[in-house]
Amino acid sequence: MKASQFLISTLKEAPADAEIASHQLMTRAGMIKKLGAGIYNYMPMGLRVIRKVEAIVREEMNRAGGIEVTMPVVQPAELWQETGRFDKMGAELLRIQDRHARDFVIQPTSEEVVTDIARQEFKSYKQLPKNLYQIQTKFRDERRPRFGLMRGREFIMKDAYSFDKDRDAAQISYQTMRAAYKRIFDRFGLQYRAVRADSGAIGGDLSEEFQVIAATGEDAIVYCPNSDYAANIEKAESLAPTQARAAAAQAMAKTATPGKSTCADVAELLNLPLANTVKSLVLATDETNDKGDILGSQVWLLLLRGDHDMNEIKVGKVEGLADFRFATVSEIEEHFGCQPGYLGPIGLKKPVKLVVDRDVAVMADWVCGANEADYHLTGVNWGRDLPEPSLVADLRNVVVGDLSPDGKGELAIERGIEIGHVFYLGTKYSKAMKATFLADNGKPSEFEMGCYGIGITRLPAAAVEQNHDERGIIWPDAIAPFTVVICPIGMDRSEAVKTAAEKLHADLLAAGVDVILDDRGERPGAMLADWELIGVPHRVVLGDRGLQEGMVEYQQRRDTAATKVAVAEVFSFITSRLA
Repeated sequence: MKASQFLISTLKEAPADAEIASHQLMTRAGMIKKLGAGIYNYMPMGLRVIRKVEAIVREEMNRAGGIEVTMPVVQPAELWQETGRFDKMGAELLRIQDRHARDFVIQPTSEEVVTDIARQEFKSYKQLPKNLYQIQTKFRDERRPRFGLMRGREFIMKDAYSFDKDRDAAQISYQTMRAAYKRIFDRFGLQYRAVRADSGAIGGDLSEEFQVIAATGEDAIVYCPNSDYAANIEKAESLAPTQARAAAAQAMAKTATPGKSTCADVAELLNLPLANTVKSLVLATDETNDKGDILGSQVWLLLLRGDHDMNEIKVGKVEGLADFRFATVSEIEEHFGCQPGYLGPIGLKKPVKLVVDRDVAVMADWVCGANEADYHLTGVNWGRDLPEPSLVADLRNVVVGDLSPDGKGELAIERGIEIGHVFYLGTKYSKAMKATFLADNGKPSEFEMGCYGIGITRLPAAAVEQNHDERGIIWPDAIAPFTVVICPIGMDRSEAVKTAAEKLHADLLAAGVDVILDDRGERPGAMLADWELIGVPHRVVLGDRGLQEGMVEYQQRRDTAATKVAVAEVFSFITSRLA
């Protein structure tokens, strides 16, 4: 490839709405161009990266026994209504109608469609296992699309779906895909972690995310440096404290805390550690009829230590709280007789259901709201001032220094960007869609399913977040738009430079190297700045002065200085570096 025949459209400045490095650099390097909110053109330079990502994914999926299909972007609503997701998925699911007023969706994922394929094609256990995958455009109507390809509305995803005869076989398919994912991400040359995760809206009871480690990542990854334990913050378990509760040492007292409505403010006023305070979180659940009308509501009070944060995923798993919402101010006043900021479990106007975090259950002499504005209770103790908690659960996010659930050390936390996810679904979709096959006992049985996704267009953005410097992108070799760039100085003025550059270009092409020759005639500074911004990992610079000495300059994108290489040896030098 010659640069004059390609489209190179670098920019000196990033657009004003580009907040993170990948969005800024991919735009400046001419890889993406914004068309609308969360919708981008993939320009030739960026598309080359995407195609390389796709090729690696496709190769490893085929190696793992996947069978490629393509499912429509526009899908009939009837299939989504069978599983209930047409109504449950919310505003992220883009719904449309055709000219006949028939409902359709723009696919964000394809569990319904692939299950429909399975129930038509796989009649017997003898046809199983099967794993169907596609690399296809998806659309999710994000409330706030941002960060370029990191959180766009239209994107490309690889989604795969396994079908097995029973749970044991499905677990084998899951592990096969998990191993394939590790090979894929190893080949990309990125630093990543496989972490235990919550299955979310897709469902299932076994789930792992693959997270690229990056300081700008949206997800918090919890791990143990002394073991292979890793989980996202939503899934990581906070172990029950091992120490016994201390004996009460203070009398309960109503203490004035004027204007201090947060645990942090109260702790500062009373000169106490924040960990001595307890925060009150008020939730509600609604009882509805078949039409969705609310028949009644139950108010819940959750108690967490003042220095801990509620984990909504964990709370949603507490029996009775699956569809919780935060209580309204009127509900809070009705039950507590006080506005938020001074709430506590003692002296309620109306009873509530109490759920206590594990850490709070072993606290003594703690501080909470007095259910009266500008007052808190100090020296509160279980068993004396209020009954022992009957419902204790893990309600909080873990923090650095918590004990690892595997007992092998303390937990640490780092940031990550999710680029892949593997789920074991069980019969969630096959049961809803009556997708069955004839089992070996001669009776109909529902497919055991798994699903496996990789964000094809998100992955390059994650790679940039992990690999860049003040000059631009630093692509790993496997997914760089070009592996080698040849930068001839004064090629339009020197026949010797032109001849040497074109020979090296031809030799590398013949050897199968993905190389580009910059024959645009740009000034040396501008030319080198372009390729540093674009991030091609290997660069060769040729000039008259160097050629007179029989030398060229080689520089790997991460190197701080160039290395002189003899002209006669540059081809073998580069190919050995690539090998």
